[in-house]
Amino acid sequence: MKKSVFLLAIFFALSSCNTEGLQNENPKTEMSQKDPLTAKQINEGINTSIKSTGSFNWSKQSDHFLWSAIFRGNRMASIGFGESKDDFDRSKSANNKDMEAEILSVLKKYEGKDERTILLASDKYLNQIDVIIESEETINALRQMKTLRYLEPGDYHYFENENKYNTAARSSSSGSSGCGFSSTTLDAADYTSTTPSAKIPWAFTKHNIPDAWNYSTGAGITVGLVDTGVSPDQTLLGNSFNNGASSGRTITKYGVYNADGAADQCGHGTKMASVMTAPRNNAGLPVGVAYNANLIAYRAAANVVLDTSSEQTAVKTAFTELGNNTAVKIISMSMGHIFSVGKIEDGVKYAYSKGKLIFCAGGTSTSFTSFVGVIFPAWMPETQAITGVKEGTSNQKCDVCHKGSEIDFTFQMERASGNTVPVLSYYNGQADYVGGSSVATAATAGIAALVWAKNPSWTRDQVLNKMRQSATYYPTVNSDYGYGNINVLKAVQ
Repeated sequence: MKKSVFLLAIFFALSSCNTEGLQNENPKTEMSQKDPLTAKQINEGINTSIKSTGSFNWSKQSDHFLWSAIFRGNRMASIGFGESKDDFDRSKSANNKDMEAEILSVLKKYEGKDERTILLASDKYLNQIDVIIESEETINALRQMKTLRYLEPGDYHYFENENKYNTAARSSSSGSSGCGFSSTTLDAADYTSTTPSAKIPWAFTKHNIPDAWNYSTGAGITVGLVDTGVSPDQTLLGNSFNNGASSGRTITKYGVYNADGAADQCGHGTKMASVMTAPRNNAGLPVGVAYNANLIAYRAAANVVLDTSSEQTAVKTAFTELGNNTAVKIISMSMGHIFSVGKIEDGVKYAYSKGKLIFCAGGTSTSFTSFVGVIFPAWMPETQAITGVKEGTSNQKCDVCHKGSEIDFTFQMERASGNTVPVLSYYNGQADYVGGSSVATAATAGIAALVWAKNPSWTRDQVLNKMRQSATYYPTVNSDYGYGNINVLKAVQ
């Protein structure tokens, strides 16, 4: 079964606008129109494709449509090359230098510029480059090359444009980034207490996580988090990460986005780090699923909607670096996009090829995106797609969660009261709630850490199979909810 958070209270509405047949054109056929399409026209084409076919792919668009999006995206293009669709790893690609040189020679020929003004970046680990393209003729020439795996806009801001041109999207844009710095007093019904003085979120009990702690607490396992970073103002995810019943572990933070450090400037990543690995100590605050696991957190985006070149490149970098880190067993990312991004796809495949078990959010949005199914990269076969469901169910999605045939597991995160999962706040000594497929994903990654810690010699597939065997619908998957909820006690016994 396979093939995707707050993701996406996404800024767009269903579009019934006429896209002038752009979706049906032969990708190799050049148009007589010389002016680039407007950003509004491009977004309409994307929306119509998703609405009518369930997906959008740049490779299926005309040269003019693709060139227009590149033009509207600061002329930046992302190119993946290789001798086959799976030839993405430079270390396993004997001809990678020759293939890159051939692509650059075509660019120089049709752009009429020196390589130094065309080539923006060449990835160290992947067969992928970022370039500047001015001419539509260049698009046509590149698409004739047998070694071209993909050619995409490198910096087309779909969500920004949708928010600009779509009135309905603007009305739903608040909170769309998944960011927030709030704190709140937790309802006493939403947690139980455990020694030495920590709060167990209600959702953990529903999945038998507290009982599973008698067998495994995640010790010895390192989890990688790709998100918006971790708050510098939350000491339980800083200097106090390694204390109490959570002694003997480490937290490491990296910043690969925008060159301004590892500190969370959104709030989303802090909450994901909390639900996975917050310590069990005497602070009187919510504990994480794998409270003895190590955490490596990457700040790879400004928010959960991976709209810009800098975010997409940073996410790619995070996945390749985590892939190369032999200590890392599990990667969790509660961010994404509504259509595929080639360089991120390459990064995910690279990490997967290194044996990592990858969990991604199935998608979270408002009613304006109800026609969108499981999001990217959760729909990829290399990832486990997770969505959130209501308390006491395994087949009733949360009010803003996505569902679909690509979903692998579910996690109960929404109560009848509307309350979600208690976590640490951005600020020290405070708590908050978090919901959607985001928290479901991070919690499930924490569950995987418990299973792997109990069986440290196991492979990724053995861990995954044990999780499946311990879930609601095993051995027959549900058409929209995969294997359903995991009984974590059963998974670690």
